[in-house]
Amino acid sequence: MYRAKPPTRKYEEYAYVLDYTSRGKSSTVRGKDGIIITSIGEDRLTLLEILGIPNSTFEIGEKIYIGKEGRTKVLSVLGKLEYDHISSSAQSELESVVEDIVTNNEEKFVSYLNNAQPLTPRIHALELIPGIGKTYMKSMLEEREKKKFESYHDLQDRVGFKDPIKHISERILDEITGESRMNLFVKR
Repeated sequence: MYRAKPPTRKYEEYAYVLDYTSRGKSSTVRGKDGIIITSIGEDRLTLLEILGIPNSTFEIGEKIYIGKEGRTKVLSVLGKLEYDHISSSAQSELESVVEDIVTNNEEKFVSYLNNAQPLTPRIHALELIPGIGKTYMKSMLEEREKKKFESYHDLQDRVGFKDPIKHISERILDEITGESRMNLFVKR
């Protein structure tokens, strides 16, 4: 007899620090205070509130381990945050941190571009990325049919699409800030 496996909840392994306060109060869990860190998850790109281990030090843009086993600087992940509820300094760091994530996870994003599908008969997922209109989309689809893209550089060389990191980052920021109705990269 076949039994469906229960869906495995996906947790972030790593997050990037956007802002922190050494004597803060949690905005997601009542009564939690200490080192409160605003961060963005590397994989699901969600904004997270994290409680740091007392006397740990953090830096803006630092990649920290938040997985289940063997945390060294993090007591707990307190919860998800909305963009409107993070500090203005966290908001101002977001763009460069997202660009770092898109740069450091090239394989994942290139794979997305290689496998993106139409969303409706009229709209292709690729078109939702700033800078990709019908013309770039057509040549991307034609080129990836011949051979999958191997890197951002390969994409630029074969299609002429300049600065894919900047454009993908822009799309992610639109999704985080709620500018876009549909998400390609940020998990709700």
